[in-house]
Amino acid sequence: MIAVGQLRGQIKGHVIEARDPEYDDARKVFVGGVDRRPALIVRVVDSSDVAAVIAFARETGLDLAVRSGGHSWSGDCVADGGIVIDLRDMRAVTIDDAGRTAWAETGLTARDYSLATHQRGMATGFGDTGSVGIGGLTLGGGVGYLSRKHGLTIDNLIAAEIVAANGDILRADAETNPDLFWAIRGGGGNFGIATRFHFRLHEVGAVYGGMLMLPATVETIASFVAAAQAAPDALTTIANVIPAPPMPFVAAEEVGKRVVLAFMVYAGPPQAGELAMAPFRALAKPIADMLRPMPYPEIYPPDDPSYHPIVASRNLFIDTLEQSAAETIVEHLQASDAKFQATQIRVLGGAIGRVPSDATAYAHRARPIMVNVAALYDHPDEAAKNQAWAENFRQALQSDDPGAYVNFMSVDWQARMHEAYPHRTWERLAAIKARYDPTNLFRLNQNVPPAPGITNSPNATGKR
Repeated sequence: MIAVGQLRGQIKGHVIEARDPEYDDARKVFVGGVDRRPALIVRVVDSSDVAAVIAFARETGLDLAVRSGGHSWSGDCVADGGIVIDLRDMRAVTIDDAGRTAWAETGLTARDYSLATHQRGMATGFGDTGSVGIGGLTLGGGVGYLSRKHGLTIDNLIAAEIVAANGDILRADAETNPDLFWAIRGGGGNFGIATRFHFRLHEVGAVYGGMLMLPATVETIASFVAAAQAAPDALTTIANVIPAPPMPFVAAEEVGKRVVLAFMVYAGPPQAGELAMAPFRALAKPIADMLRPMPYPEIYPPDDPSYHPIVASRNLFIDTLEQSAAETIVEHLQASDAKFQATQIRVLGGAIGRVPSDATAYAHRARPIMVNVAALYDHPDEAAKNQAWAENFRQALQSDDPGAYVNFMSVDWQARMHEAYPHRTWERLAAIKARYDPTNLFRLNQNVPPAPGITNSPNATGKR
């Protein structure tokens, strides 16, 4: 067995143990209620470091977790008693202005990357939270503010550098290891550790967007979704049905009342953006209207580092959200006694749906609406009640064609993996998993086990 001291000598990064003063901070993740104590946290600085830690994990037999931004809803970016490969020191971005592409290391956050590319008047679409790491976000698909116009994050992925379970450093693109390239576009972290991505950039400078707050009646919720579906592809909306929070721009008498808090981005000229927002402003008298021309990265507000919510959540795709579904949303939110309840509605379509369903491992191209339901609570003894509420809520909204987005799956992921990956997608992923990770080393994730009977290893020509 390789001693920890030998590992320190093999890598350029930093090994953190429980005795080190930075240990407790290094093991924290975004989601609250996760108190896992890894044996080692390794702050790697390049793909060679990653390969060395993978070899150490194989030899010791310790569980291996991978952390990019630490936003895993299942908490699997920390391994209790195992090893964490922490990518957050890998933050380089190299931009090719002429080719409109960028190479980005996977320890970057969405805000980091967006600020760097915004200096050149360009962007790649990520999610809706600036502190999410681009590693896990991209591997799961990437649904965010530019998705309807420019596609998912994976639709803008040209190539990736992946460290495989055997330590090989592979390139994955349409020509080199194309099976691996297909799998990492939606299949999560099952196939290796991504250390660099090559992204396509789009001209995105100023956008018209921000926040619009409306009263959350049944009619307003249903009408908002209908307006979002009718909107031009340049407009992406994320509507949160929540109790109005105590914000400086919210009148005291509105605080606590149910509202639609919508974040919206029109990726185009401000005048066209203002026209696209008009149907939403007309739904009801806004409680707050902060829509305006803005630099694209401003859609990512600063995060509160002390915010670590304990959440019971469920994710699903639905095909319609008319008045009956809006009534279901209002009824279930009212039935919860959690300290905070939310329903998030994302209207998809546009460029997302113009990609064939079998082109990537993200297989839900035709699904028009994604919904997340969540209850926030403080104490562990409240978990069972809130998890039951979230599951009942999901089932009440679920259509006859269930589906889930792997990046938003939480404690229910094991029971719902075939909803994230339909049968043909699952079989293909399992076969690729068997080729690149036959022992399931990369299992602390929404896991696809390797298919039995497939033993061939990755193509040696992919090694750098």
